[in-house]
Amino acid sequence: MSSPLLRLERIRHSYGVQTVVNDLSLTLEKGAIGCLLGPSGCGKTTVLRCIAGFEPVSAGEIFLSGVKVSSADFFMPPEQRRMGMVFQDYALFPHLDVATNIGFGLHRLSRTESKLRVDELLEIVGLSDVAKKYPHELSGGQQQRVALARALAPRPDLLLLDEPFSNLDVSLRERLSLEVRDILKTQGITAILVTHDQYEAFTLADEIGVMYEGEIQQWDTAYNLYHRPANRFVANFIGQGVFLPGKVMDSRQVEIELGLLSGNVPQDCESGCDVDVLLRPDDIVYDDASSLRAVVMHKAFRGAEILYTLRLASGGTVLSLVPSHHNHAIGEEIGIRLEADHVVAYNHPVTSSI
Repeated sequence: MSSPLLRLERIRHSYGVQTVVNDLSLTLEKGAIGCLLGPSGCGKTTVLRCIAGFEPVSAGEIFLSGVKVSSADFFMPPEQRRMGMVFQDYALFPHLDVATNIGFGLHRLSRTESKLRVDELLEIVGLSDVAKKYPHELSGGQQQRVALARALAPRPDLLLLDEPFSNLDVSLRERLSLEVRDILKTQGITAILVTHDQYEAFTLADEIGVMYEGEIQQWDTAYNLYHRPANRFVANFIGQGVFLPGKVMDSRQVEIELGLLSGNVPQDCESGCDVDVLLRPDDIVYDDASSLRAVVMHKAFRGAEILYTLRLASGGTVLSLVPSHHNHAIGEEIGIRLEADHVVAYNHPVTSSI
């Protein structure tokens, strides 16, 4: 079995006495797109800088294609690591045109080889018609694609992307995330992305590591992070939802106000144990014929859907995504039913809502 392209083994990094990355491990297979996702200050950019060689590690080891590039007593310079990087501000050279920006790192190639590679990348990123323009003449999305092409030009083993879409508006960010993923997958590029935007992470990455206080809380697919969060922090950070109190009936069932749920319950809970059960907006379905009623407290129009905040008979609240042709007024009572196919529950002591 081949070794992963990128492997981090219990790396640690500190600024003075403050530890910002603590015993962090991850692996990324060749051709995969990984993501470090988390709130500001969680250490995700520091991890990326350690991988790139911009920061040393005080403990642990980093391997690229099985070769050690960092440890407490060894440090391979960034220029020897065969990595490309797309920075948050793109860092394009304002006095160079698009083609020259892309070819900047190809000085080891002949002029003919360099031009062929630049022309190939212009075609890949869809910028052949602006090759002679300068960065200030381009849109934000075009500048981002120039930065991507420049990073890909030397054929790096690993591409690092540091908040690459943060300067773009929401609609452009979503479209470019899809475009960049298509480019990376078509070219077979292994990449790791850093972002605080979970929808960006969901669009681009195959695997996502949710970070908090210098540690990865869960490294998983977007689906599992949303539907099977490993702990309460991940449950709160990913997506939207609320916690309702529940009571464990047996090792496979939990009863909540809305009904009985089947699935895995916390291992240290026995029958009768009190838990908090996570419910997502898609777990609560609008059903006019249902005898279970809830009152509309808030509503957020989202085009095809409306996100309703609903008050239950107990006074607890849930969220529900409802097709927008069901447009109900605040204070109106509507019918709902529970349609959750698994349990996400945590021990009761701390109640929380998202």
